[in-house]
Amino acid sequence: MAQNIYDREDFFAGYSQLGRSVEGLEGAAEWPALRAMLPDVGGLRVVDLGCGFGWFCRWARENGAAQVLGLDLSEKMLARARAASSDTGIIYERADLDQLSLPQARFDLVYSSLAFHYVEDVLRLFETVHQALSPGGHFVFSTEHPIFMAPTKPGWVIDTHGRKTWPVDQYLVEGPRSTDWLAKGVVKHHRTIGTTLNVLIQAGFTINHVEEFCPTAEQIAAKSELAEERERPIFLLVSARR
Repeated sequence: MAQNIYDREDFFAGYSQLGRSVEGLEGAAEWPALRAMLPDVGGLRVVDLGCGFGWFCRWARENGAAQVLGLDLSEKMLARARAASSDTGIIYERADLDQLSLPQARFDLVYSSLAFHYVEDVLRLFETVHQALSPGGHFVFSTEHPIFMAPTKPGWVIDTHGRKTWPVDQYLVEGPRSTDWLAKGVVKHHRTIGTTLNVLIQAGFTINHVEEFCPTAEQIAAKSELAEERERPIFLLVSARR
């Protein structure tokens, strides 16, 4: 079973205070770019892998999705999601993405936001998603960018030319890495961009679009702290089809 960090009191308390937790999709800087990669969800059968507080599930229904299934490992996250809406078109269930099982050809869109870096066996997961999609179905997800995950030392360093650089450590060495983020000992699984894309192809997907998220000038003008995110990518966004 994957590490259930979100049900730890200290982690959940910290996570609940993040902008994306309080403001929802609009509080996530990458949401406009990710939204642009989505198909028209009207009439679609949707599953959200790692649904968290259910923000995307509710958005999909508000934009016409026929049915939405939200899956998450955390009971605390699911409880918050269920409390936020009584829409019978959304079903929330507990599931471990490392052991996920989905019915064949049941969904038209599989979506996930910032969950796959917690998954150890991503090939198994992508194969599960592929068979669960209807022919031509969409797979759209974001994950932590591997360059952002690779550093083991916090903050910027200054190179010999006086330039700020991000200390990437052993980028090509894949596998679990433990970090302290909101709580101590959070385990994430580092893999290169090449591995992520090649595993998608191996699972049978056609890749439509890949984006290394960069905030826009308008976003930086509204939130100056986002300027740092132009120095190195923090999120990897991918759109693929069965």
